[in-house]
Amino acid sequence: MDAISTLKEHEKLIRQKFGVKRIGIFGSFARGEEREDSDLDVLVEFEEGQKTFDNYMDLKFYLEDLFGRKVDLVTEKALKRQLKDIIMKEVVYA
Repeated sequence: MDAISTLKEHEKLIRQKFGVKRIGIFGSFARGEEREDSDLDVLVEFEEGQKTFDNYMDLKFYLEDLFGRKVDLVTEKALKRQLKDIIMKEVVYA
């Protein structure tokens, strides 16, 4: 499964339903190194005023259903300083 293609196919709905400004993948899927048991690392940026707990969790569950695997959903602000530069260089946006 090509995760970024799937995200692009569903991008309009994701933006409208969850108030997402930008969404992309990083980690093993972005590098093409994913395994059957890999989780999907997703970086999301919400539109102003749309980052609520419910929106965040609803998007996480939606993506887990869409991809049929665990999703690690993070925002840029939640990234640890030590990892932020690495992740921001490899993220592939829909």
